[in-house]
Order: sequence, then structure tokens, then C-alpha cells
Amino acid sequence: MVKYHYEGYSAGKHTVLLRENFGSSKVYAQNAQSVLNKATGFINAYDFTLNPYRGCQYGCSYCYAAAFSPNSQMRQDWGNWVIIKENATEILKKELHSWYKKNPDRPPSIYMSSVTDPYQPIESKQLLTRYLLQVMVPYQPTLVIQTRSPMITRDVDILQQFQRLRINMSIPTGSEKVRKDFEPKSPSITARLKAMAKLRYSFPYRDNCEFRFSITVTPLLPTLPEDEADFISKLAVVDRVVIQDFHASNGRSLIASTREEALALKQKYAWWYNSEQQSYSNFKNKLMAMLPGVEIMEGKEGFGYE
Repeated sequence: MVKYHYEGYSAGKHTVLLRENFGSSKVYAQNAQSVLNKATGFINAYDFTLNPYRGCQYGCSYCYAAAFSPNSQMRQDWGNWVIIKENATEILKKELHSWYKKNPDRPPSIYMSSVTDPYQPIESKQLLTRYLLQVMVPYQPTLVIQTRSPMITRDVDILQQFQRLRINMSIPTGSEKVRKDFEPKSPSITARLKAMAKLRYSFPYRDNCEFRFSITVTPLLPTLPEDEADFISKLAVVDRVVIQDFHASNGRSLIASTREEALALKQKYAWWYNSEQQSYSNFKNKLMAMLPGVEIMEGKEGFGYE
């Protein structure tokens, strides 16, 4: 397997040159051999994962995807680089065409995305996720989009053309103070909640169509007591809320695990983490009590389409 050398992250001759700087991030472009990859592990209920980018500018402290960085330097600098899969639309067309030749009566199920955010800041300029959605519409896969970005509302016109769609918005905490500690580069909680409300009411009922909406409170971070009731009440805008604790800690590369940055931050919130199981249970019970019309699901089960 070819080992690529990224300008700024590798010594010697570079095989992948820096294309531009976008904000604080180094941006690279690279052709992908495939964009539909077999879904495994936590999301093995799907046929494929689809990641338009490699890396993520949000750089959340707890993100397990840092483990899959091209090299150790880039893993340490998670959030400050992104790789655009430059040929992604052409590859996706070929892969979907190939799928339907073999499976003419069964649309594939696709999870977008598992190790990046399809609506991270570079998408505002690149439009790659939007182009990929346009490619998918004629093939009508079952599609789940996982993001923490209100930018997804930009693509309502295309999203409305799908027949089986679930949108998952990640909001791990109801407190801005906590968000700024654990994921300082991410959009505000208010912006995400408003985006989900806009999305929920942008999809009128149509025969033979299923539009579903989740808020994934994953990993479950502390919400300050004074913010809790208001936050939970606003989750009523969706049909499903998913909770999940941190991935297990593991320092090795290529292992999905909670990063050291997040583990250090946990000390700041000892009032929550010293009794983590009880804190989790209390929050879950409040969700169930305050959101009687919303599905409350945990872990892997909550990330399924159904």
C-alpha cells in the first residue's frame, strides 16, 4: 500500500502537496479509489459509508476518527487539516451504477459520514457533499446524514428529492460552556437546534417517502443543571434522540477511541464524571420523562435508519 507524504506533515519528497489554507486548516486534494466503503462495526447495518472528505476541521476533542489519520503528526494535529476527495462524484456514479446492475431491485443503504463531517467549513466553498447528493438522487438509496453543521439546510432542495432519508444532528451537550471546552470549533448549540427545526418543517408529507430526524447526544457530555430542562425541551423537534457514552480509551492508531484531550477535560467536570454511570442514567430518565413522543435510543441501535 502506497504511503503518501503530505506537505507540512512529512519529511522528504511530498507526494501530496498543500493546495490552500482555509481558515486554520491545511487543505489537500487527492483522488480516491472508492467512496462507497463497506460499512462495518458500529454501523454495519448499512451497506456503505460515504465520506466526502478525510479529516475534519471541527477537530472535536473526543473524536475517535482522529485514529484514522494518515500519520501520527496529522493525528496530533486533528482539526487543522482536511483532504478533499477530488474525484468523488465520478467514482460515486460508477459505484452506484455497478450496484444497480447487480441489485436492480434493492437500493443500497448509505451512512454519510462515519469519519468526517460532510458539512465541515470547507464544504461552503467546495460543494462536494452537495454534488454527491445530486449524484445519489436518481438512484434513491436509503440515506443517513450525520453532521453537526447548520450548513445542511443549504441543501434542502436536494434532500427533499430523496424518498428514504434520516438526518442526524450531533449535539452532545446543552451547555455552551461545555461545548466550547470539548468542541470549540463547532457551531453553537442554538444554531444546530434552529437548523433541525427548519429541516423538520421543510419536508411535507409525500406518499412512499420517509423523512426522519434525530439528535445524537453522543458522546453524552455534561449539561449544566441550569441549562438541562430548556435543552431537553428543545429536543422535542425530532422523532429520535440518541445517547451514548465515550468510546473506550485506547492510545493506539487505527483504533476508534476517546482522545487524550477529552480525557483531560473530564477532570474539569468531575461533578459529572465522578459518578458517570449515574449521571448518564439520570439524563436518560429525564429525556424519557420530558419527551414522551420521542424515541429515546442508546448506542449502536440508535444509529440505524429504522
